Amino acid sequence: MDLYTLQRKELVVSLEKLGIKDINVLNAILKVKRENFVKEEFKKYSYENIALPINSNQTISQPFTVAFMTEQLAVSPGEKILEIGTGSGYQTAILSEMGAEVYSIERIKELSEEAEMKLFSSGYRVRLKNDDGTMGWQEYSPFDKIIVTAGSPKIPKILLSQLKTGGRMVIPVGSESVQELTVVKKSIDEKTSLPVFKAKKFREFKFVPLIGKEGWQLI
Repeated sequence: MDLYTLQRKELVVSLEKLGIKDINVLNAILKVKRENFVKEEFKKYSYENIALPINSNQTISQPFTVAFMTEQLAVSPGEKILEIGTGSGYQTAILSEMGAEVYSIERIKELSEEAEMKLFSSGYRVRLKNDDGTMGWQEYSPFDKIIVTAGSPKIPKILLSQLKTGGRMVIPVGSESVQELTVVKKSIDEKTSLPVFKAKKFREFKFVPLIGKEGWQLI
């Protein structure tokens, strides 16, 4: 057993102790090689439960954050999932490993190209786009699930419109410095036939800002 494999197993044990219960999430983390998604100089920290810097002043989220968000998303094999913020591609790989059909958008071209190379060389077949993620991906909507991996000042209405009835979205919402992880479930009001959204807020996290027309604006 190589060192990284051992470290992945140790990471899964630590995530279980931190409260992650979804066995499918844990199995995906056990299989995805996080060292393939971090910069060369940080590979020795691949399986520490910390965020690490990637290019363009962005980060790869700490494993607990990835696990917690994915657990709240409640992924089932075959579901069509929209990811806003491809970043390093690690979260994308986790979703793909769980059997989801993944569509991922990244606004920073450099990151989008790097993630594409890393994902495809690792055997993950996903659809990627370099664009404003806050506008979603209308061509392939509606989606069973939507996950936003950057902090937003609000829940983008466009993304809600691209969510299937019965679907859910996981998104950090708050200020630029700290956000509450919010899970939104979409249903239909039987009397009015209009969409109804119910939101549940969880613990606070700190994400890079969601930049775009429906997020934070670049100054």
